[in-house]
Amino acid sequence: MTSNASASIPSRTLVPEGLDPVAQARAELKAALAAIEEKANVPKRMGIAVDTYVNKGQKLAKERPAAALALAIAGAAAIGCAVWGAVRVYTR
Repeated sequence: MTSNASASIPSRTLVPEGLDPVAQARAELKAALAAIEEKANVPKRMGIAVDTYVNKGQKLAKERPAAALALAIAGAAAIGCAVWGAVRVYTR
């Protein structure tokens, strides 16, 4: 792994150039473990996704409040139907 400047790669997963072989191997291992941690940290990734959707929802609410209200009502109805269906299946 060499260090390629890219906006999508976290800086802690990059390996600096010009290291001796042992330091290079350690840096590559550290970068690989950091990349695995970034990929496997599901709660962090879910938090980022939720923040993104919240920002999109706030932008929609400012630009088109009627559409945002309709989506909120539809979402509440879908959740209500899912809960009702789950309770109905459980009680049978």
